[in-house]
Amino acid sequence: MVVGRRRSEPEPDPGPGHGSGISIGGSNIAPLQNVVGQNISHVHQSASVTGAPVNLETVRDFLTQFRTEVDRNEAGLANAQILRAMTDSIDTSLRASDAQAVGALRGVVQALPALVAGTAVQQGGEALAHAIAGWLG
Repeated sequence: MVVGRRRSEPEPDPGPGHGSGISIGGSNIAPLQNVVGQNISHVHQSASVTGAPVNLETVRDFLTQFRTEVDRNEAGLANAQILRAMTDSIDTSLRASDAQAVGALRGVVQALPALVAGTAVQQGGEALAHAIAGWLG
C-alpha cells in the first residue's frame, strides 16, 4: 500500500485575455482581491455611459441619483453645499438649451470630477459628468 499525497494536476492556461480577474460582463475585468477582515460596506456600483447613446432623460437620471448620494452622505462631505448648488445649476442648464447653458454644462464636466475626488460620492459624480459629456458630445 502506498501512502502519500495525490499530485494535483496543474490548471490549464485560460489563454490570452483571461487573467486572474473577475469578469463583470463585457470587457470589465477587475483583479481578484482578498478582502477578509476589511470593511467593504461603502461599495457602490455605477455605470459608465462611454460609447452608449445618451439622451436628456439619461442625464436627468444620473442627476437624480447623484443628488440622492449627496443627501445620503452629507455628513461626510465637506463641500455638500457646493455640490447641491452645482446640481441645481445642472438642472437649470438642462432646461435652457442655449449656448450659455451648454458652456455651464461643459464647466461642470471639467469641475465635478475634481470636487468629488476621494469622497463617498466620487463614482456618482464622475458618472454624472460622463453622462453630461456624452449628451453634449
